Amino acid sequence: MQRTTKWVSVVTVATALSVLAVVAQPTDNAALYKKDPAAMLDAYRHVEAASVSDAIEQVLHEKHYMSHNMRLNFPAKFVGTALTVQLNKSENNDPNALSGMLSAIDSGGKDNVYVMQVEDGADIAGMGGLMGTAMFARGFTGAVVDGGVRDIPQLRRIGFPVFSTGAVPSTSVGHYRFGGMNIPVKCAGTTVNPGDIITADEDGVVVVPKDKAVEVLLRAQKLDNTEHSMYSYIERLHSIVAAVKEFGRI
Repeated sequence: MQRTTKWVSVVTVATALSVLAVVAQPTDNAALYKKDPAAMLDAYRHVEAASVSDAIEQVLHEKHYMSHNMRLNFPAKFVGTALTVQLNKSENNDPNALSGMLSAIDSGGKDNVYVMQVEDGADIAGMGGLMGTAMFARGFTGAVVDGGVRDIPQLRRIGFPVFSTGAVPSTSVGHYRFGGMNIPVKCAGTTVNPGDIITADEDGVVVVPKDKAVEVLLRAQKLDNTEHSMYSYIERLHSIVAAVKEFGRI
């Protein structure tokens, strides 16, 4: 039997992106998202973090994305509602100093994103394989740690994505105390309130204030749809100037 080799062209990729854009077309039914938070989260999974960031700037005229220093442990995209935790620097011999941090994990579940502020924590692992495994088992979609992370092989093995300032082998035990959960935290330059929407992909982490989540989503969907539609247009005409003139987006 003769085999035919099929080459994936740039046009094919553009077509696939166009199909994705159709699937992720914006809806004007804000009432649906307000009524069904799960549907809203699912819709956020179909838009890029960059589009959400642009939408926030257009709607709120504010910056709500985290520092470029935040890094993914492997390429991934995740969306969920923030469960916030704070760790305060404090040398101690208290075996219960971090018990609240663990209880916070056990209080969370499906569609949560664990967001941790570690005071002066670039060289301290705020979490590792044990905590990540617990989050994964409970249905968390990912974690964002303004501090270090360790046990990267285990986190990759279970497929649990984490944004952090980088990999470090150290421990927070004996050096930190639990400072609270579900409180406002400052994470990588951005304030995160409990229940805010976290959307993260290879471009970075964006925080959507929960009371503006629907409005931002609708704008992000439109921006995303326009950008995806522009790819094939640019490839066909070999001109980004013509595409920007046609679609009014860059």
